[in-house]
Amino acid sequence: MLKDLIRYTDVANRKMIAAFQGSGKALPEAERLFSHILNSTRIWISRIKGETPVVDRFDLLPVEEFSVWNQRNIEELYHILEHTDLSARISYPNSQGDKFNDVISDVLFHVVNHSTYHRAQVATQFRINGVKPPATDYFLLKRKGEI
Repeated sequence: MLKDLIRYTDVANRKMIAAFQGSGKALPEAERLFSHILNSTRIWISRIKGETPVVDRFDLLPVEEFSVWNQRNIEELYHILEHTDLSARISYPNSQGDKFNDVISDVLFHVVNHSTYHRAQVATQFRINGVKPPATDYFLLKRKGEI
C-alpha cells in the first residue's frame, strides 16, 4: 500500500508541477506551499537516513526546479521502501528541537498525508488566482490507471 501511496504522491505532484508551468502566472503563495511539500519530504528522507537535513521546510524553490526535486524525493522514497526495515524506528529532533522516535512506515504515511494536505492548499491558491487546478483525487487517478 505504501508503494501505491508514494506513486500517488508522485503522480499528483507532477500534475501540480505541470499546472504551475502551464499557468503563465506568478503564484507566490502556491509556490511557497509547494516548496514546503518538497522540502518537508526531503527533511523526512534525511531523518530516515540518519542525516541532518540540509534544507529548511520554508525554503523557497524556483518553479523550474520543482520537477527535479520531486523526482529526487520519489526515487529516494522508493529506495527506502525497498532497502529499509519499515518497522524500524528513527529518532530525530523536529524543527523546534523536540526529540521524537517513530516507526519508518508511519513516517512514510505522514509524508504522503502531509503532501496531500498541502496540495489541497495549492489548489485553493490556484483557484483564487484564476488557475484551474489539476484533479489529484486518489480514486480518480487510480481508476484512470495512473497509479
